[in-house]
Amino acid sequence: MSISFKAVRQHGVSLVELVMFIVIVSIAVLGVLQVLGSSSARSADPMLRKQALSIAEGLMEEVRLAHFSYCDGADPTAESATVLSPSDCAVAEAVGPEAGNSRPYDNVNDYVAAFGTPAAYNTDAAGNAFPAGYAATVTISVDSAFGPAGAQISAGATPASMNVLRISVAVSYPGGGLVVLDGYRTRYAPRSI
Repeated sequence: MSISFKAVRQHGVSLVELVMFIVIVSIAVLGVLQVLGSSSARSADPMLRKQALSIAEGLMEEVRLAHFSYCDGADPTAESATVLSPSDCAVAEAVGPEAGNSRPYDNVNDYVAAFGTPAAYNTDAAGNAFPAGYAATVTISVDSAFGPAGAQISAGATPASMNVLRISVAVSYPGGGLVVLDGYRTRYAPRSI
């Protein structure tokens, strides 16, 4: 009588292999969590930047939505001016807010006292103060190089040639961060008050 034994292949993993797998995966996960933890601890708080961006977008929208006409918004002849120039206005629009003007201003160039000089703002248009540690500035300058080469829109600092304005809004936030937005406003509807 002959007894033959067939070799049986083992299926599955042994306890030693399972313990080794758990140790190796634990070390890898621990390393990844340490890297994520240290990078988030050293990075600027994204909520601070998001709040600064929200303030900058709101201020940029307020400035860009203001009128850009030859005549001041309080001028009774503003909408009936026949010549498209400040000479037809009783009160020509100039840089800086007019006496008695308050935010939101009636013209884009009322948001600064002089072109190229930043004007500081610490409230929104409704008068609500920005959160502590946030500061905003608006800079408006004439841009004579707006448009494609050979077809640029002419612009100057005089009321008659003020056709393109570059608007820059900068908001600083706690931790030394800065958000800057740039935009343009052209005089496309000079009689629109």
